[in-house]
Amino acid sequence: MREAAFVRQNKDKWLKFESVLINNAQITPDELSDLYIEITDHLSYAQTFYPNSQTLNYLNGLASNAHQKIYKTKKEKKNKIYSFWVKEFPLEFYYYQKELLIAFLIAVLFTAIGAYSSATDGAFVRSILGDAYVNMTLENIEKKDPMAVYKQMEETNMFLGITINNIRVALNCFILGVLFGLGTVYMLMQNFIMLGSFQYFFYDKGLLWESARTIWIHGTIEISVIIIAGCAGLVVGKSILFPETYTRLTSFVKGVKSGLKIVISTIPFFILAGFLEGFVTRHTEMPDILAITIISISLGLILFYYVIYPRQLYNKLNNEQ
Repeated sequence: MREAAFVRQNKDKWLKFESVLINNAQITPDELSDLYIEITDHLSYAQTFYPNSQTLNYLNGLASNAHQKIYKTKKEKKNKIYSFWVKEFPLEFYYYQKELLIAFLIAVLFTAIGAYSSATDGAFVRSILGDAYVNMTLENIEKKDPMAVYKQMEETNMFLGITINNIRVALNCFILGVLFGLGTVYMLMQNFIMLGSFQYFFYDKGLLWESARTIWIHGTIEISVIIIAGCAGLVVGKSILFPETYTRLTSFVKGVKSGLKIVISTIPFFILAGFLEGFVTRHTEMPDILAITIISISLGLILFYYVIYPRQLYNKLNNEQ
């Protein structure tokens, strides 16, 4: 690539980086690190193809200033854990709203496929949920307690078992993203075809409301964060397929770091979902209004932290600059 074309292609990014450094804009250390990585990639390219050029001198100075600001900012940081949850992660997650939407649409698609397949093939539910579960639930329905499965295990053991299993599912969604995102799609397919089959099974028995108002007490958070874990896997897959101006290796490392942060963010929510499933869902006698309140608060919490708050934080940051 000719030097003039290289400059035209990247000058807007360089000017943005320079503006961040000069104006002392409030961005997170991790974002600065990402900017620094991209600058150094461009610097390495210029050193190879444009030695002794003005472009090389400019990028060298920009990289040096970025390096100083990164480490100065990191030293000044006091409460990293608090900052991660309140500012760093939500601000970074703003840039992954597209991947989150894709993960959500994939989940909706496979849920619909699961429900449709169950409606058109009488044996499909058993092939997905298993004969043992279906037979047990049919027995519970006959006993007038269709949600009795949530009362069988001791509360603490159920809480721990469910939480550990859900975190394992989230990690698999993330790790399988290295298969160009296809492994993540496969994990979402498994989980959401099962969800669609599960809900259709109760619909077919005339128990859709009874199942929904019980299951979604914990399922609102549980299902939502599985989708968010799917987003983490798609971020990894995208980093491999579309490295943009980064080298493929640099893009992959960046994608893994970002995806891991997304998975880490889901752990408290999985713990909360496990607690609800272990200690609250079993109380099927609770009034509908209480169940609806828990479901609504859970949905609001997820939407606020992963969709609304990142946008608010991003807009606030832009207005302050």
